[in-house]
Amino acid sequence: MSGSQNYINHVALVLDASSSMSHLSRKVVDVADQQIAYLARRSQELDQETRVTVYVFADKVECVIYDKDVLRMPSLKQLYRVGGMTALLAATLKSQAELAQTAQLYGDHSFLTFVLTDGQENASHRAPGAPSRDPRELVGAVAGLIATQQDNWTLAVLVPDQMGKREAMQCGFPKDNIAVWDATSTQGLEEAGQVIQLATEKFMVGRAKGIRGSRAVFSTGADAVNKDTIAAAGLTPVDPSAYELLPVTRDAAIREWVVECGRTYRTGGAFYQLSKSEKVQARKRIAVLKKKTDRVYAGPEARALLGLPDVEVRVKPDHNDDFTIFVQSTSVNRKLVTGTRLLLMS
Repeated sequence: MSGSQNYINHVALVLDASSSMSHLSRKVVDVADQQIAYLARRSQELDQETRVTVYVFADKVECVIYDKDVLRMPSLKQLYRVGGMTALLAATLKSQAELAQTAQLYGDHSFLTFVLTDGQENASHRAPGAPSRDPRELVGAVAGLIATQQDNWTLAVLVPDQMGKREAMQCGFPKDNIAVWDATSTQGLEEAGQVIQLATEKFMVGRAKGIRGSRAVFSTGADAVNKDTIAAAGLTPVDPSAYELLPVTRDAAIREWVVECGRTYRTGGAFYQLSKSEKVQARKRIAVLKKKTDRVYAGPEARALLGLPDVEVRVKPDHNDDFTIFVQSTSVNRKLVTGTRLLLMS
């Protein structure tokens, strides 16, 4: 690619508008509008062109905005209307087929699609223009589509429960491109919006480093944090004399444990091991530990490695044999978990 070519992102939101979404309809608009505003700001900050497409689906699938400059996007307020069943597979197929017709001339183009649903597929075989009337053939069509997409395509889905996750995996969605959200409340939808924003940040920062697509867009596991991604992100190893690792052998408050271990507690100098889903605030620093060597990598790039935006988001630890994530604590009462480790930075 010539150095003068642009990074051009084609971001699509494929939104469930079935009747069961009626109690969340206003919040769907808010979350989508927030995502678009965030995309607009980050596109300018990262000097990446971003174009947005929005599909809504119920009994049929409708494209309400197609490949529009993110800086000129309207609110979805007048465009999102609920009613009907859930043509999830038809929406996935139609969105990807139509986006594939987008011209990819003169630039480094990349496609990122988020499908959001609160239920299981039940209408695609009847949807206008469906490629098949057989639901099993539609599952095969989606799996075939995903398997053959180029490396500059990322397709992710948010589902309401484990059954939805199993169905998405049967359709060929990579497991780390599937997230489960709480479809029963506006708070659940708000958190789903944060998950999308987190994944988008990771995608856009990765674009600037030459990464064109991802099969681990929702992951903090080995696909997202490994020696190659650490090198690509520009993380620097910390001088071993500048930190210490303390085992946590009982549940305790962070300052209490540091003092009990004979060390001095300094606000901001202690990092707890990410061992469960946590809200991570905008200014919290991140460190990454290589398990075999206890080598620590840190710096502002560590947040970018995880795709952490400059707002509070929920992060969950995924399985990783080689690396562990640590989060800065600014509290004296942070509860440490038995069997984890505490990182003290000098």
